[in-house]
Amino acid sequence: MDNIGSIFELSVEEKLQLVEDLWDDLGTNPDSIPVHQWQKDELDARKHRLASAPTSVLGWDEVKAHIRSRRAI
Repeated sequence: MDNIGSIFELSVEEKLQLVEDLWDDLGTNPDSIPVHQWQKDELDARKHRLASAPTSVLGWDEVKAHIRSRRAI
């Protein structure tokens, strides 16, 4: 475990690449990632809200515009 400390010596770019590589590795076997019951319940609630009001969601372009407008303030 001595190598763990060396990750703090990586450049920002190297750290970002490490995070990306770890995320990609986790994605190769999504069934191995534990999901708590409260998370499942929240996802079910969100799916239900979406199904009951599908026009209430924003498109990706609308979300980006909203974020950009908040950053401009």
